[in-house]
Amino acid sequence: MSRPASRTTPGTTSRTPSRAATRPAPGAASGPTAPGVAARIAARAASGAVRVLLVLVGLFWLMPTVGLLISSLRSPSAIATDGWWQVFTAPAQLTTENYRALLSDGAITDSLVSTILITVPATLLVVVIGAFAGYAFAWLDFPGRDWWFLLVVGLLVVPVQVALVPVSKLFGAVGIFETTLGVVLFHTAFGLPFAIFLLRNFFAEIPRELLEAARLDGAGEIRLFARVVLPLGGPALASLGIFQFLWVWNDMLVALIFADAQSPPITVALQQQVRQFGNNVDVLAPGAFVSMVIPLLVFFAFQRQFVSGVMAGAVK
Repeated sequence: MSRPASRTTPGTTSRTPSRAATRPAPGAASGPTAPGVAARIAARAASGAVRVLLVLVGLFWLMPTVGLLISSLRSPSAIATDGWWQVFTAPAQLTTENYRALLSDGAITDSLVSTILITVPATLLVVVIGAFAGYAFAWLDFPGRDWWFLLVVGLLVVPVQVALVPVSKLFGAVGIFETTLGVVLFHTAFGLPFAIFLLRNFFAEIPRELLEAARLDGAGEIRLFARVVLPLGGPALASLGIFQFLWVWNDMLVALIFADAQSPPITVALQQQVRQFGNNVDVLAPGAFVSMVIPLLVFFAFQRQFVSGVMAGAVK
């Protein structure tokens, strides 16, 4: 018996594909091809070259710091005769006598204490007040909220130099000119606009459902702020604290004008050492390294939270 022919309706074609149609054409790609040997070698060479370049840039960037550290550990006679790199051929010249003399200098120790008394309160006040204000601008409704926030954003562009003369007159009238309190208030006032702007944008990213759930559980605004918002805003608070700490610690302009001349911060004290003696590198090198290493320790202590705060909002 012969096989019956397939039935097709008029105007249509058979849906059974032929073997020739389903067979891939010669030379056609059946999927993503793996990179060749040359491409893999080029990719590895490129990545290796980038790593070597980054290492060289890092070493070049750290060279002044390493030179300052080595100079602070050398005697004044060794500093005056040759460069700091000579220590690699004669490591016996390293000594801690400069640091002993530095720490026994009452002017330097008083300046370190004065710097701590200025930096820590100025940092804490900016973080605390900025956190409260940022939460209010993000989640509380009050008259003129948007206009007040625009005013805060506008204060970001006000330079410090504009306020030096009027604030000096105000502090002189109040009686806090050349005092630690005056320097703290000045740094706090100029640090708050950036703090409010940063924390408001961070707190605004918190899901509204989370806050509503806490309110349904009976949490008030203060408890909601302390138990929910602050733990979630830890990275942003750490980033703000690091920025403010570094700015206040390394400041010399405000300290030179508003701080007490008898116990100035470390930046002003080192500047006075340069002006008075000029060539006393055995005092300047360890003093500069001590003033630099404390902010570095603070940064590395909060490095993880700082990176999280900077990257917050970059991806969703």
